[in-house]
Amino acid sequence: MNASLGNGTVVMVHGAWADGSCWSNVILPLWRQGLSVTTAPIPLTSLTEDAATLLRVIERTTGPVILVGHAYAGAVIAAAHDDRVKSLVYIAALAPDEGETVADVFYRADPHPKAPRLAPDTYGLIWMPEEGFGCAVAHKASPDQIAIMAAVQRPIAAQCIQQKAPAPAWKMTPSWYLVAEEDRMINPETQRFMAGRMGADIRSHNVDHTPMYTAPGLVMDVILEAAQ
Repeated sequence: MNASLGNGTVVMVHGAWADGSCWSNVILPLWRQGLSVTTAPIPLTSLTEDAATLLRVIERTTGPVILVGHAYAGAVIAAAHDDRVKSLVYIAALAPDEGETVADVFYRADPHPKAPRLAPDTYGLIWMPEEGFGCAVAHKASPDQIAIMAAVQRPIAAQCIQQKAPAPAWKMTPSWYLVAEEDRMINPETQRFMAGRMGADIRSHNVDHTPMYTAPGLVMDVILEAAQ
C-alpha cells in the first residue's frame, strides 16, 4: 500500500510512563511506505503544557498532518488544534469530551483485576509499579521489552489527568480508533464508548494495551488508512 499523505507528516505522541521510542516498531515501516514520521516528546506535566508541546512539534512540519496518540495522548492530540491536522488516530487511547478530565474517562468502568493501583507521590507524580508493565501495560510483550519499559519509564503528573479538556478536535476532524480488546489498563468497554461517541472508524483487535510493541502491523494499518 502506498500512502497518499503527499508531503505531510505523521506525528506520534506517547502516553504516560513512556517516550517517543515506544513507536520504534512502527516508525520505519511507515517511513518505508513513503510517509514522513516524527514523535512529540511531551513533558507529561499537564494537559495544557503537553498540548502546547505538541503544537510546537506540528509547527516544525510542513503539509498535512496525521496525529497518532496512545493512551493518555488521546487527550493531547484532541487538545492541539491546528488547521493542518487532517486526521486523528487513537491507539487504545483516552478521549475526554469538553469539560471532562482524563480521569473521568479512565475510571468510567471497573478496572481489570490485574490493573495496578496508581496514586501520586509527594511530588504529585504518578509512577507505574514495576510489576504493572508485565501485568497490565504490556502483558503480551517479551520479558526483555517489559524490562526496558520499566527501566525507562517517565512519570505522569496528576495534573495531566485532573485538568478539564477543551473542546476536542475529534468533533471536527476525521478519526480512527484501534480498540484493544485485551487491554488491562483502559477497559475495552470504555474504549468502544469513546470511539462511538467521536464517530471514529473503529478497528477492534485482540491486543493488549500497547500494540505498538506487540502488534505493530495492526497499528501501522490503522495509520495508513488515515493517510489515504
